[in-house]
Amino acid sequence: MLILFDHVTPRGIARFLLGHTVTKAKDRGWDTLTNGDLLAEAERAGFDVPLTADKNMRYQQNLAGRRIALVVLSTPQWPRVRLHIEGIVAAVNSATPGSFAEVDIPYV
Repeated sequence: MLILFDHVTPRGIARFLLGHTVTKAKDRGWDTLTNGDLLAEAERAGFDVPLTADKNMRYQQNLAGRRIALVVLSTPQWPRVRLHIEGIVAAVNSATPGSFAEVDIPYV
C-alpha cells in the first residue's frame, strides 16, 4: 500500500509498516493543504491510506465512494504512539477504500 503521513504523524511509525511505501505530505509540498484538498491530492496520486492525528478530518470529509481509506491516531505524541504500534499497523493493513479507522492511544 501507498501510505501518506500528514505533517503531525510521527515518522517513527514508518519503520513498522513493512511492505508498504510511506511518503510524507511535506515531501510532496502538501503540508499546507486543507484536509479536503489533501485527501483529493492523495487520491489522485494513488495513495491508499492517509495516516493522520487530525481527528477532525473524519468529520470534515465524506469517504463514501472514495478510493482511499483514512486511519486517524488519537494523538501524535511519539512516546505514547510507539506503545501502540501493533494497533496502528493492524489498522493500516485492514484499510479498504472508503473505510475509516481510529486508533485509540490512551493516556497511561
